[in-house]
Formats: sequence, C-alpha cells, structure tokens
Amino acid sequence: MRKLLFLVLVLFTVLLSAQDKFTVNGIIKDAENGETIFGASVYFKNSNTGVLTNEYGFYSITATKGTYSLVVSYMGFSNIVYEIDLDKDLKLDFELVESTNKLDEVIVVADETERVNIKTPQMSVFKLKIATIKNMPVVFGEVDILKSIQLLPGVTNNGEGSNGFNVRGGAVDQNLVLLDEAIIYSASHLFGFFSVFNADAIKDVKLFKGSIPARYGGRVSSVLDVRQKEGNSKKYQFTGGIGSISSRLAIEGPVFKEKGSFLVAGRGSYMHLFFKLSEELKDNVLYFYDLNLKSNYEINENNRLYLSGYFGRDVFKFGKSFSNSYGNSSGNVRWNHIFNEKLFSNLSLIYSKYDYQLGINALEFDWNANINNFNFKYDLQYYANDKLNIDFGISGIYYNFNPGEISPTSETSSINFFKLDKKKAFEGGAYVNAEQKISTRFNLQYGLRFSYFSRLGGEPLTIYKNDQPVVYNKKMGIYESGTPIGQEEYNNGESMKIFNNFEPRLALSFQLNELSSLKASYSRIAQYIHLLSNTTNVTPLDVWTPSGIYVDPQLSNQYALGYFKDFNNRFLNFSVEAYYKTIDNRIDYIDGANLIGNNNIETVILNGEARAYGLEFLLQKTYGKFTGMMAYTLSKSEQRTLGGNAGGPGINNGDWYNTAYDRTHDFSVTGAYKFTNKWMFSANFVFQTGRPVTYPNGQYTYEGMSISSYAERNASRLPAYHRLDVSAIFKPNRKPLNKWKGEFVFGIYNVYNRMNAASITFGQNRETGQNEATRTAIFGIVPSVTYNFKF
Repeated sequence: MRKLLFLVLVLFTVLLSAQDKFTVNGIIKDAENGETIFGASVYFKNSNTGVLTNEYGFYSITATKGTYSLVVSYMGFSNIVYEIDLDKDLKLDFELVESTNKLDEVIVVADETERVNIKTPQMSVFKLKIATIKNMPVVFGEVDILKSIQLLPGVTNNGEGSNGFNVRGGAVDQNLVLLDEAIIYSASHLFGFFSVFNADAIKDVKLFKGSIPARYGGRVSSVLDVRQKEGNSKKYQFTGGIGSISSRLAIEGPVFKEKGSFLVAGRGSYMHLFFKLSEELKDNVLYFYDLNLKSNYEINENNRLYLSGYFGRDVFKFGKSFSNSYGNSSGNVRWNHIFNEKLFSNLSLIYSKYDYQLGINALEFDWNANINNFNFKYDLQYYANDKLNIDFGISGIYYNFNPGEISPTSETSSINFFKLDKKKAFEGGAYVNAEQKISTRFNLQYGLRFSYFSRLGGEPLTIYKNDQPVVYNKKMGIYESGTPIGQEEYNNGESMKIFNNFEPRLALSFQLNELSSLKASYSRIAQYIHLLSNTTNVTPLDVWTPSGIYVDPQLSNQYALGYFKDFNNRFLNFSVEAYYKTIDNRIDYIDGANLIGNNNIETVILNGEARAYGLEFLLQKTYGKFTGMMAYTLSKSEQRTLGGNAGGPGINNGDWYNTAYDRTHDFSVTGAYKFTNKWMFSANFVFQTGRPVTYPNGQYTYEGMSISSYAERNASRLPAYHRLDVSAIFKPNRKPLNKWKGEFVFGIYNVYNRMNAASITFGQNRETGQNEATRTAIFGIVPSVTYNFKF
C-alpha cells in the first residue's frame, strides 16, 4: 500500500523546489461544541496562498520560509489572526468563537463556501449550513432539507406528494443521496411530505448539480452529500421541538473525558392519532419515525474513529384493505488518519438497506422486497504545495437486489407463494483528482475515474427467440414480450456481464478581476443501477435493478459554462450558468408495462437516450437584516426511444418527447427579515411550469365498450404549479443565566390556498354519462405551529 501511495504521489505531484518551503496543518473546530468545521478559510494575509478545510476540519498550507499572519475565518465567527515564524513544519489547531456582536443585528444565510467563490474552478455546487435552512419557511413545522434545495436553480420535484427531487432535467434515481457516506435509496417520508433528514442531527448539506468531482460516481445527474453532526464534545446538550404533526428530540455530549462525543436524535409523527376522532378514519394509520446515531473517539492527534447510523420507517394502513411500510437503514465505521502534515486519509466501511412491504388483505397476501449493499471506500488527500492539491482513492460496492416475494397470509388465500429471482452485482472504482493554481487568475480542477461493474450470477437467465426480449407486433402496432426459448444458468458469483468506463472530469476558472470570473466544466459519469418506475411519480414500491445482459448502464456527458460576480462588499452575488447534458441508455417502458412482480423486466423496457439543456440565474443577498435569494431556470428535458433490436418505430414513433420532469420555467424567491431580537419573518414563493402528462385525445366504441385513444407521450401538461409560504419565529425573553433557549415557529404553507393539481384523470359521470376530467390536489392551505427548545 505504501508503495502504491508513493507511485501515485510521484506521478501527480508537480515538484517545485522544496528547499525553503514548510507546511502548517491542523484541525479547525467550533469552540462552543467541539464540532469540526467544513469549509473554513485558512490563508496567509496579503497573499494568494490559502485553502478550505475538508469535511473533517483538516487543513494543510505550504509556503516559503518567512514570517506570516495566518488567518482563520468562517462566516458568523470571529476571525483568528495568528503570527507565525515559518522556519519548520507546524501543527496548529484552532477553535473559532461565534461572533455574538454581529449576530444580534444581522442574519447570515451563507458562508464562504455557500457564496459564489470567485477563484475556485468548482461550479454548479451549493453548500448549506443547517442554520441557513432553519431560516426558511417550513411545512408542518418541520425544517425540510429537500424542500430547501428545491429553491435553488435547476432543482425541482414532481409536485406535492412526490418522492425525491429532480436536477437539471434528470430523474429521481439519477441523484446520489448520501448520509455520512451511506447511500439513501428513498429520501422522503410520507410519500414526499417530509424528508428523511432530521435537522437537529444534520451539520451541513452539499449539492453537486454538475462539475461533480472524480471521487463521486454511480449517478448521472447530481450528488447530495449530507453530513451528520459529530456531537457536542464540550457539554451535554438537549435539542428538540414539539409540533402539531411531529416532534423530535436530540441528545449529545462528551465521552471519554472530551476525547470523543455522541449524538442520539429521534423523530416521529403522530397524525394518525387524530384519525381516532373520526368515525371514517379511525381504522387508518399513517406515521413515520427515524433515529440518527453518531459517536467519535480521538485515539491520538493523528487518528480518530467515527461510528454513525440511521434507521427510519414509514407505516401506512388504509382500514382493513391494505397496508404499506418502507424504510432505510444504514451503518458506517470510519477511520481518519493523518500520515503527515500533507497527507490525510479516510477509510470507510458502510452498510445500506432499503426495504418495502405491501399487504393486500382482500387477496390475503404480503409482498416484501429490498435492496442492500456493503460499501468499502478509501480516500486520501495530498496537499502537495501552495499550488496543487490531489485527491485519490478506491471504492467497492456489493449489491443484493431482492425484487420481491409474495406470501399468502392465510390458508384460504388464493395466492401461492412466489419469489422473484434475486440479483447480485459488484461496482468498483478508482479515481484521482487534482486542483491546481496555474496562475493568479487561472485555476484548474481535473480528474479521472475508472469504474467497473459486474452483474453476478446465482439466478437463471431467460433466453429469447432472436435475442429479442421485446418485439414489435406490426399487425397490432404495439410492443409486446418476446418469446422465451430457454434458460442459461450462471454459478453464484460468476460474472454474467462486465462493464467498465473511464470517466474524465474537468473544471476551470478564469478570474476577470477581484470580483468576477468565468468558469467552465465537463463531466462524464456512468450509472449502473436503475430505478424501475412507469408511474409519473416515484413511489416506495418501485424496483431497483442492476445493469446486465439486457440492460446497459446509463452514460452521461455534461457541459457547463458560467459567469460569477460579487457586489456590495461580497454580500450580494450573482451567477448565471448554461448547461447541456446527454444521457445514453436511458430506460423507458412500453405501453401497459407491468413492473411489480415481473421476473423478466427486460420484456417491458426499451433503451433510449435523453438530453437536457438550460440556463440558470441566481441572485443572493447573504448578509444583513434582510437576506434572501432569487432563482430562475429556463430549461428543456426530453427523451427519444427507438425500437432498436425489438424493431418497430420505437416509443412516440421514434420522435423526441418530454420527460416527466421537464419544466420550461422554474422561478423561486425566498427572503428572511430580522425585525427585532425577538421576531424574525421569512417567506418564499415558487412557480413551475406544469408537469408533462399523456392525455386521451379521443375515444371509440368496440363491442359495446368505450375505449380511449391517447395523444403522443407527455405531449400535454398539468396546470402551472405555484404557492406562497410564510413563517414567523418568536424568541421569548430569557434571563441571562437561564440555559433554556426556546422559540415558537408559526408557519402557513400555501397561503392563498392554491389547489395545485397532483393528477388529472378522465372518466364518465355515473349520473349523466358525460365525459369529465377530475383534478386531484394534495394540499391546500396548511397552518402549523412548533415550539423548538435547546438547553
């Protein structure tokens, strides 16, 4: 291993004269709670030499021999200026103190890394501290990370009651969602009304919409990297909230004489208890719960261990008709090791699982399915010199897919036990990524990722006539399943199909002046697992499947160009980005496809291609009593699916058609105003073009039955989606020595009671026999009140 590290460093390090150069390194923490700080600026005053701390608060900065003023800064905290004589390597840890003289007068919604960073080549990325998110209006009194990021340009969802989010015209399954590096397969509770992220347990959030660094792979649209708090290592602390729909409680504190800390955070909803008050709803159940765990221990100044976990579940029961439950669970063990003043490493062992269950009482059966994976990661960061930083590492993921098994729940059930074939796969990766200062104006980030994917045996493979799982019926003008002619057996662990791809990444910035820059980026990414869903909205029952003999991996190429500008002493900034993205091998489904309980998914899918392009505008005011941002996106997302090996014209006659997540216009504005030390007010407004849908355009009668004919796929749209949310935070007076801090949060979701359409269905009126359209809306106006506390 040490030989390998040596060769990598020799290969990618630009060797400058090191005769009179020395390095300062250390860890930056919050003085109040001992949490490491991600994204703090560490630099030498009156120079261009500086770095940002990594996810674990580590920094390393190199300069020539001399006397310097070392500055450590982070928005909302007092700067530290430390005079040093740099005539040898130094290890300096710092703890930043909150800047109380300013926080009583202003609101801070963005730090150095949340604001547009003019110099760095990284673009299409946004970082939010949880304190920022808590200032935004909330629904049901709950801070929601997913709804917060949907206020950013290029980020949308499929409307109320939908799971997940969409980035730059991509599907939900094209987003890599990580919680402390563990993969989260379903990021929503209660069918999208809440996210799985409990704000009391979250430290910060980082969203990559493009220019994705080489250390990430496996999803073609975005990466949402969510980090949990480490726990207060200074004192015991309780944080929580009591609301009308849900409540939460978090406990954190030091262990092992402040050499470590722990965090336990729980949350649950109880709206189903109110169902008991209604005779019609008393037999219904609807609730969720989740539990976040984390602890860490400092072995010595160069080694630290982390242990974290997440467990969440949703339970839904509709009378005696059916029941549904689903949830995520994950565990993570990490080891941070500092080899020397320039080399930092992190080793992670991760487990993730997502399972879902459906029970149909009338048919007396249960359906259970799951996906789980074991993940190994080893990441290293090498701070070569003041002009070059290098990241490199390896990873491996072992997948287990259980598409489902059906079990009778009684002896009288007409359903026999049925088990779909389990699927297994292995995904590996190796990467190197460098960030280099070419000149005072020109910065470059470049990297390469190699990905490997093997679909493993253990279940029989169906063979089809003429190698056609799907065939085109010319007489009927429809696609239908191919003719199976046998099966081929593969041993457990034997490779059925192997894919590998080189994935280059490139980003650059050119600084026009001190306050503005141009940036450009390119990224190529392969995605080897797919979410199978032929519904407009993703549901908890949708099935994940790996690439293989009949399903190719998705391959994306994304290009982006942007202009970035700071105004008003850097507290007002503006950016505009243009992007163009192509995706090969994007799956779509033949008309009438049945995915649940289908052991041969390949008989109802076709491989196609997708493309998305758009223009994103963002204006932010990040400091002062009034803060906020305005975002607008003009975009297009479409897909084309040809017949290929199946023959025929393809879906929609082989023409391009709108994807289900195409939004021509997406506009949002959010603002917060600190009126007094007691009161703060905030509001946001959202407008989106309606979601594409397929409507009937006629009907005919056949043997006495009325049958609808349909227009081209996704050629119509739902009405435009828009709403206004407001909230107010009231902080009562408290005595100076009183450790209890409390606040009331009053919120109104959808102030003007807009009944946004979740769907429109067509049918005949039972009384008149006339055709009619029925619009279904999830939410109207929703008031809420929550009491938050901390002591």
